[in-house]
Amino acid sequence: MRLIVTGTRGQVARALVERALLHDVEVAAIGRPEIDLTEPDRVEAVLAATPGDIVINAAAYTAVDNAESEPALVMRVNRDGAAAAARGARKSGRAFIHLSTDYVYDGKLDRPYRESDRVGPVSAYGRSKLAGERAVAMAYPQATILRTAWVYSPFGANFLTTMLRFGEARREVAVVADQYGAPTSALDIADGLITIARKLVDGSCDPARTGIFHMTGAGEAVWADFAEEIFAEAARCGRLPVAVRRISTAEYPTPAQRPRNARLSNAKLAQIFGVSLPDWRASTRACVARLLGASVGAVTK
Repeated sequence: MRLIVTGTRGQVARALVERALLHDVEVAAIGRPEIDLTEPDRVEAVLAATPGDIVINAAAYTAVDNAESEPALVMRVNRDGAAAAARGARKSGRAFIHLSTDYVYDGKLDRPYRESDRVGPVSAYGRSKLAGERAVAMAYPQATILRTAWVYSPFGANFLTTMLRFGEARREVAVVADQYGAPTSALDIADGLITIARKLVDGSCDPARTGIFHMTGAGEAVWADFAEEIFAEAARCGRLPVAVRRISTAEYPTPAQRPRNARLSNAKLAQIFGVSLPDWRASTRACVARLLGASVGAVTK
């Protein structure tokens, strides 16, 4: 199986390239300048000319706070670019997976969100991702859309790498403790995507495999829990201890509003695709150990 992946710099795209080696699949990751989601016509042409079995749209505008001051650009990338990728996949007769986010919800429910729950984004980024879902569904009704949340990895800047950087210079870090979700490893997402991709290209054309699904790490946490797990593993790897001071969202204002509840139910994904991601704590520990050079074998599942 050969995956065509939009994006080369993002966490999931980089994770797919790495995990493909373990799953005996090929990955053609296409990024700028070859493909740019702000140029929809070129996106379609490049995808049509690239050999592969399935297209995974992992490219997106993800700077949540910056999106508040660039609403037109974020919409062009996350809505129009996503639709162009879907059209390119459909015209070339390939299955299509589009990655979305918990930001399509307002976060006001007191339980994990199901795919059928009412959407209501509260940020420019969230509105662009919801618009992207709808544009993808219109361009390619047989597309599979996967919402995830709180993504981290050994690659680039994310919450986990930021906490490790803070921990080098600080003995205490203030972290929000009233937003709920599930930390999700991009490497686990990549494993799940490859399993899903195999089932989408097996020729069965099962309509149950199209539409929207949730895919996050098992379990739940607040950001402060996540930080404590990161620092605990860092200490086991030889770093000095770091204390977490729990604060409220009001004490840490940001340009973009975050959903207070980012918990997503993964039951539908498990039922239809047989995919369940590992517990977030185990994957967090493996990622920290890898970055700090300890217990390298722990990241191999």
